[in-house]
Amino acid sequence: MVKRSLQASLTGIQEAKRAFALKGWTQDNLAAEVNLKTRQPIWRFFSGRPVERHTFIEICLVLELNWREIATNPPAEFRELEEYTEPAVLDIDALVQQVRCLRRATPTQRFDKIQDQCGTLQLLDISRPVAIDDIYIDLNILQEIASQQWLEITELQKLDPKEFDRFGLGEINLNQIPGTQAVETYSKLRVLGKPGVGKTTFLQHLAIQCNQSAFVSNHVPIFITLRNFAQESKITNDFSLLKYIRQEFITSGISDPSVIETLLNAGRVLLLLDGMDEILNQQSNTVLSEIRRFSDKYHRNQLVATCRTASQRFRLRGFTDVEIAPFTSEQIQAFAEKWFVAFSKTNTQDGQTQSAEFIQKLDLAENWQFRQLVVTPLFLHLACWVFHGQEKFPTKRTDFYKQGLDLLLGKWDEAKGIERDDVYRGFLLPQKLKLLSQIAAATFQDGQYFFEQRIVEQYIGDYIQNLTNVPMDAEELQVESEAALKAIEAQHGLLAERARGIFSFSYLAFQEYFTARKIVASHNLQAFEQALSGLVSHITDPHWREIFLLTATMLRSADSLVQLMKQQIDALVAQDPYLQEFLAWASQKSRSIPSQAKDATVRAFYLALSRTPHVAPHFILASTLDQGMFLDAALDDLLLECAIDESQDFAHIHACGDALSTILGIVLDVGLYKSLQQLSDQLPNSRQSQERFRLWWQTNYSTWAEQLKTTVINYRNINHQWEFSIRPLAKVLFAREGKRVKVKGEEGNTEPFPLPPSPFPDLCKKSIEQQQVLQRYYDANQLLLDCLHSNCEVTPAIRQEIEATLLLPQKELEDREWE
Repeated sequence: MVKRSLQASLTGIQEAKRAFALKGWTQDNLAAEVNLKTRQPIWRFFSGRPVERHTFIEICLVLELNWREIATNPPAEFRELEEYTEPAVLDIDALVQQVRCLRRATPTQRFDKIQDQCGTLQLLDISRPVAIDDIYIDLNILQEIASQQWLEITELQKLDPKEFDRFGLGEINLNQIPGTQAVETYSKLRVLGKPGVGKTTFLQHLAIQCNQSAFVSNHVPIFITLRNFAQESKITNDFSLLKYIRQEFITSGISDPSVIETLLNAGRVLLLLDGMDEILNQQSNTVLSEIRRFSDKYHRNQLVATCRTASQRFRLRGFTDVEIAPFTSEQIQAFAEKWFVAFSKTNTQDGQTQSAEFIQKLDLAENWQFRQLVVTPLFLHLACWVFHGQEKFPTKRTDFYKQGLDLLLGKWDEAKGIERDDVYRGFLLPQKLKLLSQIAAATFQDGQYFFEQRIVEQYIGDYIQNLTNVPMDAEELQVESEAALKAIEAQHGLLAERARGIFSFSYLAFQEYFTARKIVASHNLQAFEQALSGLVSHITDPHWREIFLLTATMLRSADSLVQLMKQQIDALVAQDPYLQEFLAWASQKSRSIPSQAKDATVRAFYLALSRTPHVAPHFILASTLDQGMFLDAALDDLLLECAIDESQDFAHIHACGDALSTILGIVLDVGLYKSLQQLSDQLPNSRQSQERFRLWWQTNYSTWAEQLKTTVINYRNINHQWEFSIRPLAKVLFAREGKRVKVKGEEGNTEPFPLPPSPFPDLCKKSIEQQQVLQRYYDANQLLLDCLHSNCEVTPAIRQEIEATLLLPQKELEDREWE
């Protein structure tokens, strides 16, 4: 039986110590180079005590020593570690071609083995495999690892939420190159990436391309799943890549062991090692030591390994680390077209049509959350699958997020048969979800999209401490918290190290989803009410918009939430008499219009018509303008055009005249028609001279414009000059002093106007504050409407009451309560 340990002889120890001294390392440094967790095996090595055989050999390799010369009586059983002798081969190219069957009429078993091993994919939730060429698109590679950047957290906190998901993923500062170019550039490459970014598929693609002579045609591809290698080697207690590859060749009909040795010694192998992160911890050091040994011995060959980014601590000396970049817009479009063609139930044209519809809807503003997620093959496949079944994106985004999280938290590893180490100390799935929800809610509440490692470890430590109810030593708790953080990052990819020591959720959508989940999952009625009240306090904060929408759709009944939102919205303007008067005018005007649209829709229309900040488009687009509303809109535009009094030319007056003629064609009220016709008759005609036109302008225009305004107010009750903007207010104030002023932004003027003495600055300040309050009021009403239309569960009576009382002044709301 093969000995499982080796020990250094006295002469070997002296030789090893000399080599160690030349390195200038400590024993901790050497342990890190050998990828050991502690320096105890190093101490045992230099003390002449038995050391696990692969660790012994790895120490010697790192110190550049021949392990046979260092060991005491090395056993003869280590024949697989003997230097290989290259058999006499006259033409290595002929051997490569022979193994890869390219000079035969029919494929060899080896060619078929690679095609069978790497030629198809089994996508999640799809009942049949798909050919890799039918779905694969070229990946891009980041030559710099985002998480290795040194950045201050203050730099990250400045990012806009829509830049959050892009940061560190290649669209800002990191250069990208095609994946095949990276393989051609570096002979030893380790490809990093988060779960579901396509690492395994990339290696399969390389194997197929090489097998079909489309890539590195002078090499023989060998694809090894390291998880399988580790499991089989554990059974035989023999971690030898060479033996494993020999067995691979035997199953491919190549039984002569000299063939693989010849190819390896000649550097004609493309060795693809998939899943360094999928090896259990107790086997990882042994497997990695064997990869290093094999790589050093057969250094002329091309090696590509894959590993999750968070597991890059498993170092491979001599390998260049790169990272898979997220999909670009072009890659998303190319993947979607291939996906829908591959899974179309009819024909290629139908698949292309559905792909075009998918991209068109994905680019809509309301689907930008999906657009942020589908930058990886995993989520893009999930989005295509959902769209394929429904021909639209789900109204409840929470359903999509839940499917994605189910994949990351378990199904992804289960589908690949990966067994992970129990780093969570036996956490069940609900406990993992609760932990992530607490981290998300605590950081989001503080406005933190990015947080330092020590902060998130404190949140994890608090959760572990509360979960166990058993006091833990501070150092032990710190170790457990750090291990849990690394497990979440490596196993699920839900937390990601964006720069050194700075973490975030991998996608803002997940931080928002878990924050909403924390609110919904409140453990009792009192806590639930407090959570909803806390949420509603953020109703004017745009960063919380998605939390409101997600919470509404996750609640079994959203009645309490939408009622609290309505109360908070009405309170925003309840104490401002001017704003209340403004709302009362809009309400009165809406009642005077015999429109089939809902009262709230008509109120919104007239609030928008007042030239206040934008009313949310939902209100206006939801209505079909009747004749009265269309007339009011045309009159308001005419008044706005006539207010541009700096334009003293006939073309301007002619435009006003044309607009007035159009309006006369839709006026039904006899009195209004007569008044507008009289005003139209007063306008100068095109036959008048420039001098007579200028004289008319100077003597008549101001009076004419004022008469037009008065007529519109008297007959249509619009254009009351509601002043919520500093520009029109400033003009009015200056006009009272008999001054003319141009405001910043107008033609020919770039300087801000000077404010007159008090009390004018105070009035301007108040106007700006009212404008801001009104804008928040509009946006909050839009948010409430979006929640109601988000497919959430709201009692019909409550839904009708809220929609009926939108944008009403406080007095009318109180009157309705008394009815």
